[in-house]
Amino acid sequence: MASDDFPISGPDFALGVAATDVKDGEMLLGHAYGEPMILVRRGSELFAVGAVCTHWNGPLDEGLLVDDTVRCPWHHAAFSLRTGEAVRAPALKPVSTWQVDEDDGRIYVRDRAPDTAPPAPAATTGTPRSIVIIGGGAAGSAAAEALRSSGHEGSITIFSADADAPCDRPNLSKSYLDGSAPDDWVPLRPAEFYAEQRIDLRLNSRVGAIDTARREVQLEDGSRHGYDALLLATGANPVRLPLPGADLPHVHYLRSWADARNLVAAAAKARRAVVIGASFIGLEVAASLRKRGLEVDVVGRETVLMERVLGAQVGDFLKRLHEQHGVRFHLGVTPESISEQAVKLSSGESLAADLVVIGVGVRPALELAEQAGLAIDKGVKVDEYLQTSVPGIFAAGDIVRWPDPHSGEPIRVEHWVVAQRLGQVAAHNMLGQRERFDMVPFFWTEQYDFGLAYVGHAERFDEIKIDGDLDKRDCRISYRRAGKELAAAFVHRDLDGLRTEVEFENALAAGQA
Repeated sequence: MASDDFPISGPDFALGVAATDVKDGEMLLGHAYGEPMILVRRGSELFAVGAVCTHWNGPLDEGLLVDDTVRCPWHHAAFSLRTGEAVRAPALKPVSTWQVDEDDGRIYVRDRAPDTAPPAPAATTGTPRSIVIIGGGAAGSAAAEALRSSGHEGSITIFSADADAPCDRPNLSKSYLDGSAPDDWVPLRPAEFYAEQRIDLRLNSRVGAIDTARREVQLEDGSRHGYDALLLATGANPVRLPLPGADLPHVHYLRSWADARNLVAAAAKARRAVVIGASFIGLEVAASLRKRGLEVDVVGRETVLMERVLGAQVGDFLKRLHEQHGVRFHLGVTPESISEQAVKLSSGESLAADLVVIGVGVRPALELAEQAGLAIDKGVKVDEYLQTSVPGIFAAGDIVRWPDPHSGEPIRVEHWVVAQRLGQVAAHNMLGQRERFDMVPFFWTEQYDFGLAYVGHAERFDEIKIDGDLDKRDCRISYRRAGKELAAAFVHRDLDGLRTEVEFENALAAGQA
């Protein structure tokens, strides 16, 4: 849904509302001049900002006020009430802000507030002039934008191995694949944005080596490019199965927008699909292909879906959900070979298929990090400021293993929002701001009309508590270890998810006080 399709409701703020209708710490949804907006009182101050999140058009009035920001209930983006700036990924674009007056017991929204960029933090001694980013995914693109919004005036070069500009990757297995999202929804920014921001985005440019002594990167074409500071954000690559027939033209992986376009074209001509892999990517692909009308079989080596991440009860629910939509599961088996017409399983069964999608996980792309001599620990090892073991080199995204202050353990997380926020914090620290990365991890999945949001990180848990009814799609699922809650999942309890995120943040702040 486009933001201009957001329904207009509530009072017309241009005509004024009673001051008593705008209570401290609450939001009032209304509109003015044809635009939906929320009116907010924080102490003695009044704010009016656009009511639609600029990420996926979530309703901000159903979100949460935290200090001088409003957080979106869907994917936990946050916007400044003062400037409209998107201060937390996944949103990148600001919401509008409006001038507010209080007169004789009534509050009026007047003209649109003038566009004023937030003040950039003061530059520190030794701020790099030339910054190179290796990787054009979530972390790399978010870092480039954060560098500019933080006042960096020097050069920014992104070397991306992809053929396309940074895109909304979570959408590829969801709305884009099922056919409900057009092409123009996929790019994060229009093509001209990078030129306007003086971000030198070089596509189809693969870096072959990093010369840490000379502070240069060498591309595979032999050219070299110097840097004062470097961000390594090479992401992760799909695990490719060494199966007979895995290189046939009807076998697909899904990671890039080009992969998604190829898969969409193949799905338009296919009747029966086999999805190898029953993780989030496999289940989302299965749901999207079913919405396109294909017959779908899912093959997984596990016997219970998503048990390690979400627990057996949620896994059983997901299996029933897909079966209700016609998906057939083949669990506890592995594929042995692929032919032009079928996938043969270790059980001896043969599944007819004119389309095969392999989604059995990803591996962090660590080759450059290893070549450069960076410390590796199940990922690129960084400190709390996202600095690697080599001076001048930072890392962000799926490759990073960072000291998580919430769990007290080093973790590596392969989630879109986490990658974006890692990139943003790394950018700030490349400019000398010394900002600790202490975000509470967050991800979401959408399958058919079912959505689940997950806050925190529970690599291991020994107790699961469900508040509510999963079958009725109204619950909170708590994941604990030794009595401590490490993470929680939410089904149709968006506001509860936001509040839990803030509780985790506050618990950390209290522990550091």
